[in-house]
Amino acid sequence: MAGSSSDLRQRKAVGDNAKPVTTTDEGRKSDKLLDEHHGYEFGGPWGVTAMMVGFPILMYYLWICLWFYDGKLVAPSSVDDIIPFLQRMWTHVRESIRGLIIYQLFLAWVMPGYQQEALHYYHIFRLTEIINNYGHLMSVAMIYGFAVSFGVYFLTVATGNQIRMSGNFIYDVFMGACLNPRIGPVDLKMWAEVRIPWVIVFFLAVSGGCHQYEQYGYVTPNMAFMILATWLYLNACGKGEECIPQTWDMYHEKWGFMVIFWNFAGVPFTSTAFPPPTYVLLFTVLLTCVLHVSAVFDWDTSMSQKSRFKMQTQGITTFRKTNRLLISGWWKYSRKPNYVADWVMSFCWGVIIGRATAIPYFYSVFFITVLIHRCGRDFERCSVKYGKDWERYCEIVKYKFIPGVY
Repeated sequence: MAGSSSDLRQRKAVGDNAKPVTTTDEGRKSDKLLDEHHGYEFGGPWGVTAMMVGFPILMYYLWICLWFYDGKLVAPSSVDDIIPFLQRMWTHVRESIRGLIIYQLFLAWVMPGYQQEALHYYHIFRLTEIINNYGHLMSVAMIYGFAVSFGVYFLTVATGNQIRMSGNFIYDVFMGACLNPRIGPVDLKMWAEVRIPWVIVFFLAVSGGCHQYEQYGYVTPNMAFMILATWLYLNACGKGEECIPQTWDMYHEKWGFMVIFWNFAGVPFTSTAFPPPTYVLLFTVLLTCVLHVSAVFDWDTSMSQKSRFKMQTQGITTFRKTNRLLISGWWKYSRKPNYVADWVMSFCWGVIIGRATAIPYFYSVFFITVLIHRCGRDFERCSVKYGKDWERYCEIVKYKFIPGVY
């Protein structure tokens, strides 16, 4: 890597006669400490292996229950039925894998919205093909998730750009070997986090709406809600893209299976579930809409406050004075207001389906588990980085998530 750490962290102060300001020696020591491997997470090698094997199996199981059993969670009827049950499950998976078509993946991932609408309108490409090939696309996404994860790992190690390595092969594949790999000016991790999952999620919702309209002659209120909700999330990511480099995923998490598989397959195919049309009270729909839009506003503004505060402290919009902690805006009430709002949105995505099936609630249950675990990791890292300032911060901002509750 060209240049010293001093060169990389130097920022110019505001004003013609101001001198450049750099990070203190103490700050450099804490930054170096955070960039070293200090122990296993997620249960170590055995834990991450279980997740790498278990996540695809779970995703296939939820898809099979939703598409072939009307959302009912199926299980073997007896001990003797275990083998036949697994054979039935494999039959569905095999049919899904058999239908892999890269062209369909290309259409689902890359085609801009206005071109999709034109193709749909002129019967060149039906938007309903996306939802009709849900299982096929999910299979492609999972294969890409595994292929990119291992490919990036081997390429990173071969070029000597690995950081924060544990020395255990499968654990390092899961956590990642590189931080921000690029192709030219494109940051691949940022591209994969924004340009892939939420575009797929939105077009899955739009495709589901088109499918309902063609089959029933109308779009149900809960499906219309999902189209609006996924568009709001995609829109927020697009309009605030300059704020994303300051997020945990970008500046700390390495680009490994955990992030790659989640962005390629986990987010698009576990955050959305489209069971047959279900009746939900209009009051419930309106209440969920109000709750969701409020959560979007809280999430969007809190993320903007944090990211722009970090831009200032990192010298992007002004000079860097020192490591500082934000205690204004939404952040004076909670240490993670963005997590609370993000989870409320995921919960709304399940509530809007009603009680027809438990599958739409999987995402919110899984997501709160991820957020609580990440919160612990983040707080541990902050205690190392900020020291006594972090202890003082915790005295000022007492609550982790919900003010007055937790």
